[in-house]
Amino acid sequence: MNSSVPYLLAILGEGVVPPSTMVCHGDDLGLLRGDGVFDATRIVTTEDGTSRIDHLEEHLSRFARSIAGIDGPTPDMDSWHRLIEDAARNWRVPGEATLKLVYTNGREVVPGPPRGFLIIAPLSETHMEEREGINVLCLSRGVTSDAFADAPWLLGGVKTLSYAVNVAALRYAKSQGADDVIFTSTEGYLLEGPTSGLVVKANDALWTTPTGTTGILSSITVNTVFEAADDNGVKTATRLMRRDEVLRAQGAWLLSSIRGVVPILSIDGHPAPHDDEMTHRLRVWAGFEE
Repeated sequence: MNSSVPYLLAILGEGVVPPSTMVCHGDDLGLLRGDGVFDATRIVTTEDGTSRIDHLEEHLSRFARSIAGIDGPTPDMDSWHRLIEDAARNWRVPGEATLKLVYTNGREVVPGPPRGFLIIAPLSETHMEEREGINVLCLSRGVTSDAFADAPWLLGGVKTLSYAVNVAALRYAKSQGADDVIFTSTEGYLLEGPTSGLVVKANDALWTTPTGTTGILSSITVNTVFEAADDNGVKTATRLMRRDEVLRAQGAWLLSSIRGVVPILSIDGHPAPHDDEMTHRLRVWAGFEE
C-alpha cells in the first residue's frame, strides 16, 4: 500500500481494493435506513510494517452480536478474519490507526445480499491530543435509565450505524467550547459518551454504568480494564451515578478502543477530580502504556 493513500479499503468477498472503489449501492439499507452495524478498534503498526490489532476477538464477538441484533444472518467469521489479515498485511503506515468493520443488511429496492467491508485510517491528531484530558458536557438522551428493559426494538447494546444523534451531540458540545459529551437519562443519571464508556474512581473502587436496561454498549476497553483491576486487587462494580457525585469522586475518565483512557477535566464547567496515578494504571491495563 502507498503511504500517501489516506485510508485502506477492503470488501468482504473481494479483499483489499483501491479506496475509490464503490462500496454500496444507492439503495443500501445501511445508507438509507441506518440498518447496519459496525465495530472499531486500534491497529498499531511499527516502522517495519508489522501490525498489532487490539482485542480483535472481543471486537469480532461484539460485531457478531450487533449483526444478530438487527436480524442479520450469522456472519462467516473465517471470512472476516481473512479479510482483516489481508488488510493488516497491506497497511504499512507506522503509528496508530483505526480499524473499522462495517456490515449492512443489503439493499432496499433491488434485492441483494448483505454487505461487509472494512476501513483502516490513521488516528487523528485530535484523538491523540484529547488523551491529555477533556472537558465534557452532560446532555440528555431523552430516555429513562431503564427504557430498554422491555423494548428490544430500541436495539440497546447494539453498535448500529445510526450515529446521527451521537455526532450531533459532539457537534453541539464543540460549539459550546467542550470536547466531548456524557449522555444522561431523564432522571439525571450518567450513561456513556457518544463513543466511549464512563469509569469513575470513588471510595478507592472503580465504577461504571450498568448495561442491560440502560441500553448502553458494553465497552470492551472498560471490561478489559475492570478485569485487570480485579486481578490487581482494585474493587470494581456497576451502578447509576449522577454528575454531582462524580464531581466529588477521586477521578473520572472516558474509555474507548481508539483514544484509550481519557481523563475528564471538567463536567459542565465544573472542575473534575484528577488521579494521575490511576490514569497511568488504567492505561497500562487497557494496553496503551507499559
